[in-house]
Amino acid sequence: MDADLQDDPNEIPNIVNELKKGFDLVSGWKKRRRDPITKTIPSRFFNLVTRIMTGIKLHDFNCGLKGYRREVVKEVRVYGELHRYIPVLAHWQGFRIGEIAVQHNPRKYGKTKYGMGRFWKGFLDLLTVLFTTRYTQRPLHLFGFWGMVAFLAGFVIDAYLTYEKIAFGSSLGNRPLFMGGILLIIVGIQFISLGLLGEMITKSRAPAEREYSIRELWK
Repeated sequence: MDADLQDDPNEIPNIVNELKKGFDLVSGWKKRRRDPITKTIPSRFFNLVTRIMTGIKLHDFNCGLKGYRREVVKEVRVYGELHRYIPVLAHWQGFRIGEIAVQHNPRKYGKTKYGMGRFWKGFLDLLTVLFTTRYTQRPLHLFGFWGMVAFLAGFVIDAYLTYEKIAFGSSLGNRPLFMGGILLIIVGIQFISLGLLGEMITKSRAPAEREYSIRELWK
């Protein structure tokens, strides 16, 4: 929990009761947040983007007031500033995630460290979490998808312009769209190749090097 007394320690028994219901991690939800609008609006946008990209239906991912079972603390690995995504990391390791509305108090001491720089860092951390949890063992699913999108878009564009050339004698030398289509095809091939290289690296790792949790295997 935060050390500036905005989080209410009286909420701890309520969080423990939620853990007793079978949850492995219970996250607080500052439903009525006592912060300036310059902090609440970016926070709501951050939580909305995180919900959409992760599929986890929490209202407040970054609430400092959380309760954990011992297994979560031992198995979830956090580095850098990934603490704001602990519910996401725990969920993808098979743990049950719950949420409870908690009391939030106005700030009396200290100064907020929140700013736009922290917002962009949070978005980059979200990309890190998505890639390292969803696609570490299947990189082609990420790079291959966008590679196919780019390749097909470029192929359709150039196929249409080639048809115009053959049917109507249109010039291609002065068509930037034609070069754009070729560029999309090249980028698509590069993305697919990158995904295949990632798959080769993943498959070449020894099974002992791959880390799984028991909960993930039985999920």
